[in-house]
Amino acid sequence: MTDSTRASFVPALARAATEADGSPPFSDQSLVDVRSGVATVVGDPHAAAVLRDGEAELVVHPDDRRQGRGAELLQRLVDETLGPLLLWAHGDHPGSRVLAARFGLAETRRLLQQRAPVAAEPREPRLRDGDRVASFRPGVDDRAWLDLNSSAFADHPEQGSLVQADLDARRAEPWFDADDFVLLWRGDELLAFCWLKLDEGQPGEFYAVGVSPDHQGEGLGGAVVDAGFARLAERGAGTAALYVEGDNTAALRLYAARGFTDHAIDVQYTLTR
Repeated sequence: MTDSTRASFVPALARAATEADGSPPFSDQSLVDVRSGVATVVGDPHAAAVLRDGEAELVVHPDDRRQGRGAELLQRLVDETLGPLLLWAHGDHPGSRVLAARFGLAETRRLLQQRAPVAAEPREPRLRDGDRVASFRPGVDDRAWLDLNSSAFADHPEQGSLVQADLDARRAEPWFDADDFVLLWRGDELLAFCWLKLDEGQPGEFYAVGVSPDHQGEGLGGAVVDAGFARLAERGAGTAALYVEGDNTAALRLYAARGFTDHAIDVQYTLTR
């Protein structure tokens, strides 16, 4: 396995695959873990996988495909790891399905990529008297947001596990802008949030949307999404994007009401041994 401190080729490999496929091969958390040394990188600039805690994402450089590199890389992962292995296929590309069938992988999770047009004049958020929308204040709102995020995504295997170091890493990213991180308050209580990610050449992404479990059913999700659309319009984004679990019916209903439709699918496969 490649020492992650020597895996400087990973960002360039990810960019090349994103340009060719229309979706990134690695999650933001995986790239953060590569930089910090938490994740292990298997492979080289031609084909590589990011592995952490039995979960992997792998990609072959667009110039090196159809040469058997994907199968060789996956076989390395199988040979060099123990126990169940979870693998993400971002974009659900045909090559991923071929590999999954060849190695006997079972589909265990679906994450939908959805998109919607951004109106020039988005609808105004509907707020209760006393509720207010404000930008995230780095170093001031950290604890309140981490607590809300943890409770809102208690059952989510990635989002709900974020800690201060993860928040700090994202704040250090070139795309981070505190004004794109919208919080909804009632007095001193943080009720909901909408975190946007605007990266050059990509649609404006609803990076994360969360509502306090204690305030479900109050229309807060719709309010922060509408506030997010207003911010995207202000930033000049013409298209909005997001990721949502395929079985999250409440979120799917909310997003459908605001014009989101399926764009692509991320599939998680499991190899049980």
